[in-house]
Amino acid sequence: MRNTIAVHGARENNLKNVDVEIPRDALCVFTGLSGSGKSSLAFDTIYAEGRRRYVESLSAYVRQFLGQMDKPDVDVIEGLSPAISIDQKTTSKNPRSTVGTVTEIYDYLRLLWARVGTPHCPRCGREIKRQSVDQIVDRVLELPEGTRFEVLAPVIRGKKGEHSKVLESARRGGFARVRVDGNLYDLSEEISLEKNKKHFIELVVDRLIMRGDITRRLTDSVETALSHGDGVVIIHEVDNDCETLYSRNYACDECGISIPELSPRLFSFNNPMGACPECSGLGYRLKADPELVIPDPKKSIYDGGIEASGWGNIRNDSIARMYFEALAQKYRFDLHAPIESLPDEAMKVILFGTGGEKLQLRYERGNGRGTLEQAFEGILPNLERRFRETQSDAMRKELEEYMSTSPCPHCRGERLSDIARAVTVGGLSITQFCGLSVSRELDFLDGLRLEGAQAVIAEPILKEIRNRLGFLKNVGLQYLTLSRSAGTLSGGEAQRIRLATQIGASLMGVLYILDEPSIGLHQRDNDKLLKTLCRLRDLGNTLIVVEHDEDTMRAADYIVDVGPGAGVHGGEIVACGTLQQIMDSPRSITGQYLSGKRRIPVPQTRRAGNGSVLRFLGCRENNLQSIDVEIPLGTFTCVTGVSGSGKSSLVNEIIAKRLAVSLNHAKLRPGKHDGVEGLSALDKVIVIDQSPIGRTPRSNPATYTGLFNDIRDLFASTASAKERGYGPGRFSFNIKGGRCESCCGDGLVKIEMHFLPDVYVPCEVCHGKRYNRETLEVLYRGKSISDVLDMTVDQALEFFENQPKLLRRLQTISQVGLGYIKLGQSSTTLSGGEAQRVKLATELARQATGRTLYILDEPTTGLHMYDVQKLLDVLQQLVDCGNTVLVIEHNLDVIKSADWLIDLGPEGGDGGGTVVATGTPEEVAQCAASYTGQYLKPYLERG
Repeated sequence: MRNTIAVHGARENNLKNVDVEIPRDALCVFTGLSGSGKSSLAFDTIYAEGRRRYVESLSAYVRQFLGQMDKPDVDVIEGLSPAISIDQKTTSKNPRSTVGTVTEIYDYLRLLWARVGTPHCPRCGREIKRQSVDQIVDRVLELPEGTRFEVLAPVIRGKKGEHSKVLESARRGGFARVRVDGNLYDLSEEISLEKNKKHFIELVVDRLIMRGDITRRLTDSVETALSHGDGVVIIHEVDNDCETLYSRNYACDECGISIPELSPRLFSFNNPMGACPECSGLGYRLKADPELVIPDPKKSIYDGGIEASGWGNIRNDSIARMYFEALAQKYRFDLHAPIESLPDEAMKVILFGTGGEKLQLRYERGNGRGTLEQAFEGILPNLERRFRETQSDAMRKELEEYMSTSPCPHCRGERLSDIARAVTVGGLSITQFCGLSVSRELDFLDGLRLEGAQAVIAEPILKEIRNRLGFLKNVGLQYLTLSRSAGTLSGGEAQRIRLATQIGASLMGVLYILDEPSIGLHQRDNDKLLKTLCRLRDLGNTLIVVEHDEDTMRAADYIVDVGPGAGVHGGEIVACGTLQQIMDSPRSITGQYLSGKRRIPVPQTRRAGNGSVLRFLGCRENNLQSIDVEIPLGTFTCVTGVSGSGKSSLVNEIIAKRLAVSLNHAKLRPGKHDGVEGLSALDKVIVIDQSPIGRTPRSNPATYTGLFNDIRDLFASTASAKERGYGPGRFSFNIKGGRCESCCGDGLVKIEMHFLPDVYVPCEVCHGKRYNRETLEVLYRGKSISDVLDMTVDQALEFFENQPKLLRRLQTISQVGLGYIKLGQSSTTLSGGEAQRVKLATELARQATGRTLYILDEPTTGLHMYDVQKLLDVLQQLVDCGNTVLVIEHNLDVIKSADWLIDLGPEGGDGGGTVVATGTPEEVAQCAASYTGQYLKPYLERG
């Protein structure tokens, strides 16, 4: 059997016809500068070919349902196994996905609660027991005299299908009527149901009017219904259209509440049977938010203190003015007084309405004056009603700015119905269990004591749950809760969850390709991750990890260093082999950093700041323990701490959102905190994240940075363009005029293939140049607009050396280490780190005020040590201009370069949320309680 994976002639993206051999059943790390071609080799070549071969082995029928992949540009790959990609871009943004559902732990929990759960009455909390036929009949006989009702037997409850056999069986059984999805049918007629929809079918066993002599007939009907309805009967009162469900299985004697037989779908918030009826299992409602409607309570209503759509301007003769004047007269408040000084009763009426009580509204029209009586709906209900009823996407988007998500008032954010939340195992409901951190859930299961048959039933289920929770703990995610929405996870967290799921699958002979799994992971938890990767390898799998982390490289069996530079300067295999071989290679920049020949130096001095301090008080979002945090302005400040300690809650949810609201007038709801001091020392906040700079291939670095506008102006100013009457719009590939209409300015034409992936071929008319012939005839220094877009930043620097405005923007892009990218390169092909640096370059090119706060969340993601040095130079430059830089970071090279540290912890989840240490890196390194300090100390000593 072949013991290596051999790649020959790989030319995908910037790869230069490379050959490489990777050992099988080993942990291999692909490293190199950002943009050097690591991901092109690992994902676009090896993974793409492995997946393509596997998919092609399936039948043509199956293949049409699977996403086909292009054959990568490679001569041959030998020794390839079926490939599984665990990258950062596969996080589910579906609001119904949680950590529990993604890891499939919730499926086992539903089974556990359905099999050994103890049901309780959701109203009084008493334990529910089964009802006998006599108890059901006695309860029905309590209905008022003369009540018309039906006895129904539910035979199908929320199942897909045509159910023709069920209906035919009912006909043969002598039943005359049936209720399907709430509608009554005669069984003699043809009933056709949609195959792919869920249906509810009840047999009409009897139709009765309450009288004293129906006991015997009612008893017979209830027994018949129970036998056909699996122990469940529904009594439907015809006149007031209300239903009561009785169960021979479970019911509360005191409240008369019956519940269905416990089944796994009763505990699913994605099933109508288990979901909360108010929020349909989402756990939250979108509601108008008073804080967004009235962002500045110091303003008066007359001066526009209420900013809601349709209610903001009362200076003109508007309907809003008519209502507010009537409200002011009736409830005696002044429209010119600050809103915060208005009485509580007036504020309640303004926000929530008069409750049906009518107001005297005075109006003036061209033909005279008049009055009319009308109730006031209230601003918040008005916004919510308009949001529900509008057909306009633009209006819905505008109204959504004044709304925020709040927990569903019925289920309090727990997603499940009252009945499902009233079933307990070991004293906890399934939602209470999912609200615990993974480590506390393991403690609970270890202390769970079941007896008799319950213990036997639960044993295999508990084993699976313990294993899967253990895998999450092993990859450093012990602070997560199973109820946490999957959309709120970072890329690194989502990747490690998928990694834990794969370990649970225990596959052998698989090729796993991972994209920087150490992202968002503190050094303390990195050891756990490495053990997990080694365990996956030891099962008999091959792991290719695209990684910059030093610890991962030192633990690897084999390293492939791609480079030597980035973009057009990369795409070669610089070195490959063991750690020592990489360190001995003179061409390998990675080897030079690993061996200590190159290093990022510790700054000689630490800035003390400009004397001003930004202070946030009583921060208590998520797990933050009502902490006070001070950020010295004019410094490079780093927020550190173990994974889950509360860094993102503090910086992204509280600091970034509060400053965006106060300084940038954004419509956001900041996380819970008491207040902020020192805002007057700042004029704006800029958040620079790793989200794509554009979502379509038309977006590129030139358009995002504003460089393209200047280039188009330059071409429009040439003599040739002026002769033809061309303006800057002629040189845009997004609008008609100058672009090639055959490909609409894309340069490529999509050809749809049946059973094969879509093929993109260069446009035959413009040959991929995007513009029509007339536009391309306009030249600047011998180059057309298409030629300029095809230049790299470094080439453009030389070409536009006499254009100061262009030169300044180009220099900032080159300064952040992106000299290799092309001006017209599609933004969808940029990595997260490259996109972030394009944003940084855009900010650097702007005129600095010296009063800006820049916020970055793990800016070293996807960056090689060499690129980290460049990033630090840029950040230090921003601070040297008088600005403040605030970063969340685990990278010790960045942490040691900061002026001030705020270390949160000491643990993750419930064990975190406090400030462990603050001060310079040297001061934090001396703190024994700080895990960051313990790992930072040797870095500082190395210098």
